[in-house]
Amino acid sequence: MEKIEAWLEDIYCEGKLEPASSDASFRKYYRLNDGIQSSIIMDASLQKESIEPFVDIAFRLRDAKVTVPKILVQNREEGFLMLEDMGSRHLLETIDERNFVHFYDKAIDTIVKMQGAVTEALPAYDEGFLRAEMDLMQEWYLEKYLGKSLSEEEQQTLDEILNNITQEVLAQPQGYFVHRDFHSRNIMLNPHDEIVVIDFQDARVGAVTYDLVSLLRDCYVSFDPQKIEALALSFRDKRGLDVDNATFIRWFDFMGLQRHIKVLGIFSRLYLRDGKEGYLKDIPLTLKYVLDVAGKYEETKGLVDILT
Repeated sequence: MEKIEAWLEDIYCEGKLEPASSDASFRKYYRLNDGIQSSIIMDASLQKESIEPFVDIAFRLRDAKVTVPKILVQNREEGFLMLEDMGSRHLLETIDERNFVHFYDKAIDTIVKMQGAVTEALPAYDEGFLRAEMDLMQEWYLEKYLGKSLSEEEQQTLDEILNNITQEVLAQPQGYFVHRDFHSRNIMLNPHDEIVVIDFQDARVGAVTYDLVSLLRDCYVSFDPQKIEALALSFRDKRGLDVDNATFIRWFDFMGLQRHIKVLGIFSRLYLRDGKEGYLKDIPLTLKYVLDVAGKYEETKGLVDILT
């Protein structure tokens, strides 16, 4: 924090600096309050390479009419940004069984807007990247977290399933802006209940359903599956996709499998490598998503046996 304080002194910013939040990366956030107004300091000094994409994506999203925090001051050399303070009200703390349809509908509108953002020069969610993400599950969840080694037959089954999932994901419409972590902890609400998007620096270009799955099958909260499917289909209609219900839900399901298989690995790694024990409590819901969807399709049922 000393370097941040020295930087603030250099740019003539005074006020009380307090921890605001942290995330799954090595970034930290502080709230600077001078008694009149406040701002957020993003400390990416341990991940300086994330500053440039954060700034780039922020402007792309603003051009697409998506509400994101304004960038007030930059210090790319040391990895600091001063951002507009959007408050501390996250979607996760607001949604419940009574209002989730209302707020998810708003967030779906935001996905449609995000998908209007310029995607030029963004990295692609290609076959290699999709598969590499899912491979985290075997290394960090099965082997290092559960201590489970696969037999030759199980390994062959898993490889075939993961390849099938990858191909199913690539078979749906591609070329869309993908936030990659559009879920209730990365969605904020301003005083007018408008959706505010944060943590977007890892954006890629990929499948039409990726951010929809992140939102509706959130690893931190779950709601009635039938209403979730109805919301997914409402996105299809808003997006103007000419595809029947069964096909679109299949796209949605297989995209969810890819994401949740990956997340099993990431949550395990955050616990084992980074000492972030809080993510352990989110593994059961993530696993449930995988088991429920894998059990629906003949080509993925073998995953249930491997994971149980």
